[in-house]
Amino acid sequence: MKLRNFSLSLISLMAITTVATGAPYQSVNSQNAPAMKPEGSMMKPEGSMMKPQGTMAMRSGKFVKAEHPTQGSVMLVKEGGKSYLTFDKTFKTDAGPDLYVILYRTSQPPIGGIKEKDYVQVAKLQKVSGAQRYAIPQTVKPENFSSVAIWCRKFNATFGYASLGK
Repeated sequence: MKLRNFSLSLISLMAITTVATGAPYQSVNSQNAPAMKPEGSMMKPEGSMMKPQGTMAMRSGKFVKAEHPTQGSVMLVKEGGKSYLTFDKTFKTDAGPDLYVILYRTSQPPIGGIKEKDYVQVAKLQKVSGAQRYAIPQTVKPENFSSVAIWCRKFNATFGYASLGK
């Protein structure tokens, strides 16, 4: 009886969805189906990184090792007049005591001993792996910087960095 009620509820839900959207219900085999973008969606697939529509990719790069293995990609994007650094889902670095995301003036920051005039702190690193996003302070002009680095403030050590292509 419970299975019959569930089946009736599911059929009713599909009928309501069909009437509400004006589109017939279709079963899709997800293994063979092409990637689809729902109408009105704010997201669209683009490589391994998702980028909201209306977002302009300015520059991007791939992380490389400095003091510690670091990998993944970063994209500098502009959205609604604000700039963001977006790390893709393949981002990964080692854990450290005091890690920050910084913008560095040259394309290859030194492994150790960076000087205050050569970088700007964006934010404390949220997590050591996976997709993440950082708002760049409004007072910072991203065009004045050539790389993004994962930096240990406590030991003044660069874990890894990504040169931002033009």
